[in-house]
Amino acid sequence: MDDSTRYVFSRQQRLLKAADFKKVFEKSYKSGDRYFTVLARANGLSQARLGLAIAKKQMKLAVMRNRVKRLARESFRLHQHTLAGLDCVVLARQNLADIENATLLCSLIRHWRFLAAQCKKS
Repeated sequence: MDDSTRYVFSRQQRLLKAADFKKVFEKSYKSGDRYFTVLARANGLSQARLGLAIAKKQMKLAVMRNRVKRLARESFRLHQHTLAGLDCVVLARQNLADIENATLLCSLIRHWRFLAAQCKKS
């Protein structure tokens, strides 16, 4: 990325409506590991959008859910340019309270790269 690349995460880059989430859940590319399942679908826009579905059932404490959401948003913000034109939804698979941030970030980076490659193929 050059110096003119902007790394912002604005409201327009969020999936906010249930209908947007539903489209991604209905037909999407999937990438999963022991920490996350990430779904992606082409959105027909010039920018990527992110939705987070971090269930209370998976993580009881709000502080842990917020930590995972913060990490997912930050990772997405830094990799949004490789995901242009995709709607992505991140789902946590298990209690991630004891997992280090670096491990979770590496996991998300692998998901972004895999999904970007899958969507470019189609």
